[in-house]
Amino acid sequence: MSEAETNDQPLPLVAHLTELRDRLLRALLSVLVIFICLFPFANEIYAFVSEPLRELLPPGATMIATEVASPFLTPFKLTLVAAIFIAIPYILYQAWSFVAPGMYRHEKRFAIPLLGSSIALFYLGAAFAYFVVFPLIFAFFTSVGPEGITMMTDINSYLNFVLKLFFAFGIAFEIPIAAVLMIWAGVTTADNLAKKRPYIIVGCFVFGMLLTPPDIISQSLLAIPMWILFEFGVFFGRFLEKDDPEPENGSA
Repeated sequence: MSEAETNDQPLPLVAHLTELRDRLLRALLSVLVIFICLFPFANEIYAFVSEPLRELLPPGATMIATEVASPFLTPFKLTLVAAIFIAIPYILYQAWSFVAPGMYRHEKRFAIPLLGSSIALFYLGAAFAYFVVFPLIFAFFTSVGPEGITMMTDINSYLNFVLKLFFAFGIAFEIPIAAVLMIWAGVTTADNLAKKRPYIIVGCFVFGMLLTPPDIISQSLLAIPMWILFEFGVFFGRFLEKDDPEPENGSA
């Protein structure tokens, strides 16, 4: 083996690592740029996120900061999370650009709409939490306190609570994607998932019970959309089973 052939062997790995580093830096840079643009409006962003609770507080009640640095750090943390939230499509695009050259052509045709649907469903889940779930949850919390107790929520505790719900609903709305991926990978079939429908429905309501206040309305607001999204996943999974093209290299 010549010296040139020996030196050529590690180059593909080095090239992949270099490309991975570049794409990670681009993703981080996108988050940083968005964060810098959003930071001057950090207080306004927090006011928008906290509005579902503030508009339900009793007259004269306000949110409070129990730590010295909370008035600065809490909006700072929210703005950073918002920057990541907004940059998700570009971050996933960088990930897609890195793995796409190694995929077959039919895999690319399948993955592109799946990736777009995944992003849209995550944003839809977060929007559903803010506009539908938050008003109902906070209306419940503000109405069940003991008489004579004024609700004054800490701004950092509130932020941690709503961020958990944002991501919980965003991930819950990914159920169709998870179902389609399981069918595509051969882990299960659409018929097998359909047969497990009773267990899925129970699981949706258990998940809703754990994430929402102990009332049937809030629980159903999460469980029923999860069930409907599961049915969508099974529905589209049946079409995927009918279309099983021969492997074809993307470069062909």
